[in-house]
Amino acid sequence: MNNAEAKFILQGYRPNGSDAGDATFCAAVEQTKTDPALGEWFAKQQAFDAAISDKFNQVMPPADLRAAILAGGRVTTAGMTSRSWWNRPAWMAAAAAVAVIFATSMALWPRQAEAFDEFAYEDAGLGAIHGHGDRGKTTNALQWALSQPGMKLGNKLPAEFADLKSGGCRTINYRGHQVLEVCFNRNGAWFHCYIARVTDFPELAMSAKPLLEDKGMGCVASWSDSENLIVVVSRDGRKNLEALL
Repeated sequence: MNNAEAKFILQGYRPNGSDAGDATFCAAVEQTKTDPALGEWFAKQQAFDAAISDKFNQVMPPADLRAAILAGGRVTTAGMTSRSWWNRPAWMAAAAAVAVIFATSMALWPRQAEAFDEFAYEDAGLGAIHGHGDRGKTTNALQWALSQPGMKLGNKLPAEFADLKSGGCRTINYRGHQVLEVCFNRNGAWFHCYIARVTDFPELAMSAKPLLEDKGMGCVASWSDSENLIVVVSRDGRKNLEALL
C-alpha cells in the first residue's frame, strides 16, 4: 500500500475513533505510525473532520422534520398544488445554514491554526529574547527544564498556565486572550515557546502530535494537550527544532 492509497482509505476514517476496530482501515492506520509525513497528514485530516462534524452538530433540524418526511411520503400525484416538504421555507433555511457553516469551516480551517503559528513566528522576530533575569520560580523552572538536552517536547508542559502567568511569564494579547511566552536556550540555540489555553481558543484545531512547518528562514512546531495550545518557534530553521522533538 502506498501513501496515495492509504490517504484514499483514511479519508473515510471517523475522528471519534469508531473505526479503530474496522479491518478496512487497519493497514492504513498502521502506515501512519511508520511514515511521519503520512502521520502528519492524517492528524490534520482528523482535526479537520472533527471541526466540520462539530459545526454540523450545531445545525438544528426543523421542529416539523418527521411530519414533513411523512407528508412527503404520502405524495402520490405530481399535480398536487401544496408545496413539497423539501421546498418549504424552514427546509430551505436549514439547507442554507448548512452551506454557510460548511463554507465558513472550509475557509477558516486550518487557517485559524496556521494564523496562531504565524502570530507566534512573527512575534518571535520582533524583539530581543525574553529569557534573561529572574521571572519567578515557576517560569525559571520551566526555562531550565526546556533547556535540558534530554527533555523531548511534544507532551504536556511541566507547568500550569496560571502559575506561569502569576510567576512573571511574558504575557501577550492574541484575539482578546492571553498567550504566554517563555524563551529558552538549548545547545546554544534560542527558542520561543508560546502557550495558550485550549478553552480560550476552541476554534483552533491542533494535533496532539507535534507538527513542524517551515516559515521563511525559521520553523515552528505546534501541538496541544488537554489544557494548552503550544507553539515553539526557531528562527534558525528546522534542524534545531527537530532535535527537540
